[in-house]
Amino acid sequence: MAARDTTTPATDNTGGVTDDTILKIAKEITVKFIEVGRITPTNFASTFTSIYATIDTTVRKNKV
Repeated sequence: MAARDTTTPATDNTGGVTDDTILKIAKEITVKFIEVGRITPTNFASTFTSIYATIDTTVRKNKV
């Protein structure tokens, strides 16, 4: 039995990317920004929300 390719985002039953996958991607991007000092505890909430919303809009832009 072949192992699942973990580099491919998980999809839901309708063929779209799951909310969980979007959350994981947003987390990884946020961690990178924290590492380089672009995100601080003061601006974390608004920045994370913005990152998540941008990814969500991007991956679902063709979905109605």
